[in-house]
Amino acid sequence: MSENTKKNGFNGKQFAIWMAALIIGAVLGCCGFVRLNEFFDFVAKIYTRLFQFIAVPTIALAIMTTLASLGAKRDTGKIFLHTIIYTLLTTLAASLVGLLLYKVIAPGNLPSELVSAAAVPENIGKLSYYDHILTVIPDNILKPLASGNVLSILLVAAACGLAMAYKKDDENIKVLLKAVLGLQEMLFCLIKALVWTLPVGIVAFSAQLSAQVSAGVIVGSLGKYVAVVLGGNVLQFFVVLPLFLLARGINPLKVFRGMLPAVLMALFTKSSAATLPVTVESAESNLKAKPEVARFILPVCCTINMNGCAAFIFVTSCFVMQNGGVTLDLPTLLLWVLISVVSAVGNAGVPMGCYFLTLSLMSGINAPIAILGVILPIYTIIDMIETAVNVWSDSCVCAIVDKEMKKGA
Repeated sequence: MSENTKKNGFNGKQFAIWMAALIIGAVLGCCGFVRLNEFFDFVAKIYTRLFQFIAVPTIALAIMTTLASLGAKRDTGKIFLHTIIYTLLTTLAASLVGLLLYKVIAPGNLPSELVSAAAVPENIGKLSYYDHILTVIPDNILKPLASGNVLSILLVAAACGLAMAYKKDDENIKVLLKAVLGLQEMLFCLIKALVWTLPVGIVAFSAQLSAQVSAGVIVGSLGKYVAVVLGGNVLQFFVVLPLFLLARGINPLKVFRGMLPAVLMALFTKSSAATLPVTVESAESNLKAKPEVARFILPVCCTINMNGCAAFIFVTSCFVMQNGGVTLDLPTLLLWVLISVVSAVGNAGVPMGCYFLTLSLMSGINAPIAILGVILPIYTIIDMIETAVNVWSDSCVCAIVDKEMKKGA
């Protein structure tokens, strides 16, 4: 084993441990032991809570410290520009893949009796897009932190960071920045400790999922619709995003191996925001990404880089509108490609965020939202896969921008 591999903190032994944890959890979850499944559910909730707890200050401090260093590091604007470009390109690609598969597979309409029997979560569809924007604007400084509103946290942290950059020569600001940097380093020490214990969480998450499957919670499908959604995510994960990496001269297998802890965490937590601490730690330790790049790009990406969400919004919106009698000609499809990209950028990286956003969009155009009730029972598995795609895309964008920044240094 090379010295670099040892320093990276990622090796074959660690990979084997994660895979073993995944398999052990799946086997134990299928055994049907009620008490054991309850215990795994308890452990999974603990891990989810811990990572959600760390995610909030991770986002705030990472954005704040990077922007506060704007005066000394003029590359910040360049990093942000590259991040936005690759975010939009990968998200657009995901939506276009969804369009291609929708035309090829051509899912049909659902039986009317199935739609009429479906239940939709109450009151969710009543939230307008203006209301969604208002929820991002905080009315007090503690509310975004208390509610875990990722977009609000990003907004407040960016404002504070830019203010500190503007007053960078003030002695009090210099002291404040040192304190914030100290808090950030302490936070990353806690993240390393949690990542070290991650195999325990993987066992619990895997057992929790396999128990649900064996109990019949996640069964059945809507056939061609599910094939389009999952097929689009699989193509984005294994073909499109690796092509982006190859185009920039980066080995996709190396990036995937290094970011595997984050991808697995995303798969089971179904939350890009909760996975963020693992994503940042994996990028810095395994990919050797520069901290000023990883700690800035990844919090931004976990908020706006939603490849899986864009595909889900596009395919599901088309499916619902088609069942409502809307003719899906090419101009309409292209319009919804654009809508899906813009909507995904503004979506929150939380479980079921894409589902609620799509429901809101469909409600706004008076589409038959009862169809989303049909989708709801199988959304858990869709949510898992699309969140893993989101985090994998974040990782790819980080790897690309980090290489470009090192090349330009």
